[in-house]
Amino acid sequence: MINKRLLVKNLLAHNDENSFYDKKRFLDIGQREGKAKFLKHVCALANSNPENNSFIVVGVEDEDNKIVGVDFFDDSKIQNLVNAYLDNPPLISYENIPFPHLPEGKVVGLVTIRSNGKVCSLRKNIWKYYGGAVFFREGSISMPKAYGIELKSINMDAVATIEQHAKNNIELTLDSVIDFINHRHPDMESNYKVFKEQFVVCWAGNQKKVKGKTYFSRVDIELINEQVKLFYSTLDEVTISYDEDSFATIEYVQLGLGAKQRYYPLEKVVITFEENGTYQIQSELIFDPPQYDRKTLHHIFNANNSLLAKLGKNIALKPSEEEDLQHLPDTYLICYLNGFENAKDRLDAARSLLKGRNPELYLSLKESLRILRKVKYN
Repeated sequence: MINKRLLVKNLLAHNDENSFYDKKRFLDIGQREGKAKFLKHVCALANSNPENNSFIVVGVEDEDNKIVGVDFFDDSKIQNLVNAYLDNPPLISYENIPFPHLPEGKVVGLVTIRSNGKVCSLRKNIWKYYGGAVFFREGSISMPKAYGIELKSINMDAVATIEQHAKNNIELTLDSVIDFINHRHPDMESNYKVFKEQFVVCWAGNQKKVKGKTYFSRVDIELINEQVKLFYSTLDEVTISYDEDSFATIEYVQLGLGAKQRYYPLEKVVITFEENGTYQIQSELIFDPPQYDRKTLHHIFNANNSLLAKLGKNIALKPSEEEDLQHLPDTYLICYLNGFENAKDRLDAARSLLKGRNPELYLSLKESLRILRKVKYN
């Protein structure tokens, strides 16, 4: 069983960017250019490593390998994105790896790419790349290739050695459980569960009971053996259930207009552990978004657009407008879920305007974009 934190450390310590490993300060797959560049690198790494894993480490400075981290990226639909744009797409996963020195909510992203053994290519045009393009790695650069296309395995031994050095052990597992419960979340309700005598899941959160049902807020869930953060949210609420074979969560999001707020189930995730030392993660979007009167939403959408225009021009807001601004991420999200396609572009545009204005409001904006991303790629 591979400890993903050790894997990241081994990749950073012993390798410059090469034909099986790339590093990024951040990914921006919400924008067309960022999405295209990400798909290009995935395609190139898959073609350059037909018989072994390849990796992208996210949240690392390019010059000195300093680990600075990125926001927790909860997007189980990243495989759907790759399937939509690539022919012969590889298997791909994005995992959030906690590091002790990073601030709360910050992790290192680990993208693992596994080729299906066939030549991977772009299925359709995106940004400046044309459909049918094939990419390979040449050193640390992903380059297009139009002739002499042949898949060769040249990195199997190097990758196998790195993964072997990242194997877990009992000491690391016990230290991580104690650290999670006693040091990282001493003020919360914390628990752990061992599955199949091998896997340890830890979770922590503020607990409350409503009508006999237990909910957790400020939730942090980790698969300790692999040092993978499975879930993290400071805003949404979660229910947790488990038996001897599986661990399941249902995530709820708070939505509504004005004071009429309620929680809606968003996604169910079930981790099933096997006797042979493997596990499967299955996610199901169970979201049924609230529907509102179109005329009311038109008014709200235009009012939000006006607020953004004033912020862009540095015009002072009235007290009533400041109050409306606090609801802007949620109301734009509701507009999008009710058919206002331009609301997503408005949310993206609001990032730079709200980032330095109010930390809580900016966090709410990122949560709205996360929910939107889940719905879009489902």
